[in-house]
Amino acid sequence: MPMQKPLAAALATCLVLALAAPDANGQRRRAPAQPAITACSDFYTFVNKDWLDANAVVSGTGSVSALGQLQQHTLLQQRAILDEAARSPRNDVQKLLGDFWASGIDEAAVERDGTQPIATLLSRIDAIRRARDIPPAIAALHQVGIPVAFNFGADLDLADLDRYIGYFTQGGIALPDPAFYTREDADARALLGRYTEYVEKILALTGTPQDKLKDEMAMVLDLETRLARASRPITSLRDPRANYALVPTAGFAKQFRNLQLDQFLQAQGVTADQVSMAHVAYFTEVDNLVRTLRPGQWKTYLRYQIGNAMAPYLNQAFRDAHFSFHGRVLRGQSAPPQRDVQVLEAINRAAGPMLAREYVARYLPEATRARAEAIAGGVRDALARAVERSDWLSAEARAEAAAKLAGLRIEIGAPADDLDFSMQPMGRNSFGSNMLIAATWHHREEMRRIGRTNAQRRWGVQPQEPVLAYDIAHNRLVVSAAVLQAPVLDMEQDAAAQYGSFGALVGHELGRAVDAKGRLVDASGQIRTWWTPADEAAFGERANRLAAQYANYDYPAATALKVDGNLTREGNMADLAAVELALDAFEAAQADPDSAGYESFFRAWASLWREQLSPEAATEAASTQAQAPGKWRANGPLVNLPAFAKAFKCKAGNAMVRKPEEQVSIWRQAH
Repeated sequence: MPMQKPLAAALATCLVLALAAPDANGQRRRAPAQPAITACSDFYTFVNKDWLDANAVVSGTGSVSALGQLQQHTLLQQRAILDEAARSPRNDVQKLLGDFWASGIDEAAVERDGTQPIATLLSRIDAIRRARDIPPAIAALHQVGIPVAFNFGADLDLADLDRYIGYFTQGGIALPDPAFYTREDADARALLGRYTEYVEKILALTGTPQDKLKDEMAMVLDLETRLARASRPITSLRDPRANYALVPTAGFAKQFRNLQLDQFLQAQGVTADQVSMAHVAYFTEVDNLVRTLRPGQWKTYLRYQIGNAMAPYLNQAFRDAHFSFHGRVLRGQSAPPQRDVQVLEAINRAAGPMLAREYVARYLPEATRARAEAIAGGVRDALARAVERSDWLSAEARAEAAAKLAGLRIEIGAPADDLDFSMQPMGRNSFGSNMLIAATWHHREEMRRIGRTNAQRRWGVQPQEPVLAYDIAHNRLVVSAAVLQAPVLDMEQDAAAQYGSFGALVGHELGRAVDAKGRLVDASGQIRTWWTPADEAAFGERANRLAAQYANYDYPAATALKVDGNLTREGNMADLAAVELALDAFEAAQADPDSAGYESFFRAWASLWREQLSPEAATEAASTQAQAPGKWRANGPLVNLPAFAKAFKCKAGNAMVRKPEEQVSIWRQAH
């Protein structure tokens, strides 16, 4: 049951050393002693040695990190809420959550339930007799959170970023890329072969007799292939502007006579005069397929889509079939998550806002919220000062950046709550049925967004997820409740450490408001480029120099690989800006800080990026991850900061010190 995320909301942040092998001839010849690691030779390892020694990579996980441990901790916190809600709920929302949780972890009840949760849906599909029966069935499945044939969801209006509109987009296929259906290379053919096996399994579980499996599988594959051929390449979907086109809904009855999109909108409770449909040809083809394909083929396709969407929430046979393809083949997982983890993930997808309310109430003290607001405000002020004194931004860009920062909002903990929690009661005997209830409620709330001008009240993330992100669409910093704990904001640490960790992550994100990404949206929320060509060139020159630095760094745990400076270019610039801005904010907040304060600041920064990677994970990350590995996220910015060398009395020639002419700065004030 996929949940759509806003196209225009750029909410993105990254919250997510081996010893030398002993000498075989050690008895006869002692290996030369390795120089001691110091703050000035490798600050990351100097600070994190104890953690690195204690946190080896567990087989099958690929990595372990401090921020990953924070994420795991938040899952334990969420489970504690659900366990208590199941035992003794104190309000209506807790009662719903407790029943939901109890129904999922009771595996015996799930097995007894079998296919009962989807029986009504399957009966609805089985009742299809004529072509005109197909569109209402499609609409009904969308209503329960199972999008078939195409996708339709609420998203930001790119012409008015405070308004939600409806988006009609391609969809209706189970493979992640339409090209997988039509490519002729060996890998694609092999994947398609595994997929056909999976389709057969789901069809069998939803009632197809053994002697008809091959024929019905072929029907499903044929229809999905037709949809795939009508779809745009997945690469063309990455630019929101290319997938935005307002069209009137008044002519849908005639334009899509067979697909009945006018009645589809009525069924979803949508009365808007306009929706976005950037790929009209796709819907024209679906309209044609409703007319030309036999109803029996559509019935088989729709039944399969129900089974595929609901398989993770049904009995073991369905779950095993689903994992065999989606988990093992598509995601490369060796084993499915534990049952409680699966249920928790499902609840977060289907009813996350309910869990969010309880999480914030329990785990976000007012003192923590107030401290986060104070630090974030200080970093924002530091960025405003940096913009004002910038020697690389033009006067026009400085004025626009100042206006953006003046209007920037900082939202801590949770969004303004505008969700209706009046979900129908849930029982404890059917997890699958509860998933459908929650998905129906979620879909209803999404449809209610359309036409509203309240986009700024909603987040694209859950408060119980550790997230700290700049929302470019609404010029705001989003700080979830879950992120406001160690190691990000540790209320037991001193102010210097809090600025070095939480303050730096705030700087990492706020810099996005006025950097190469932030330049695409101006202070009034209009999508336009407000940098001059000279601004772009100046920023690019700094980014290129920093990329060259990172390109000389060895990739930890990977054999003979370097960091890809171009791949990590944007993230490296954000990391440098993070420390520059947080340090300025710390110095402004604490008059004349002593050396101990500076040391605490930099230690907290390095502690954020604790990470261990397996050789396999490191090799893959080196070519795919847009962020540098933890060691260089920590050390890379610091070698460009004179304040770091001064704090730890590092000298010219030390690994953690670059020559002044080699240092890169974005916002740092020259002293």
